[in-house]
Amino acid sequence: MTINNVNGGSQKPQLENQRLNQQQAQSQAAAQSDAQKSQANSAAPRQDSVSLTQSAQQLSQVQKKSNDAPVDQEKVDKLKKAIQNGEYRVNPDVLAQKISNLEAQIFGIKD
Repeated sequence: MTINNVNGGSQKPQLENQRLNQQQAQSQAAAQSDAQKSQANSAAPRQDSVSLTQSAQQLSQVQKKSNDAPVDQEKVDKLKKAIQNGEYRVNPDVLAQKISNLEAQIFGIKD
């Protein structure tokens, strides 16, 4: 048994089929466009870049200066020996003043 005019003869299924076909065509066109873009992007050489903050640049400069600073190895050895023997004494007032001076230099504070 065959059934004809199930939808009452309306053209609604034809319109829905046309819309479906249009949507499929659009999605295929979009997929082709994406494929072309990805091919163009993969063909172009990728360039990476790095940027350092001002703080990182300053830290790098300080590290370079510290590597170039002269070291009195005799004094270093003498201090190591005094620390190991428990003979090295710290004057807390002098230490506090030096820390304060260092912070003033770092943060640009004038006494």
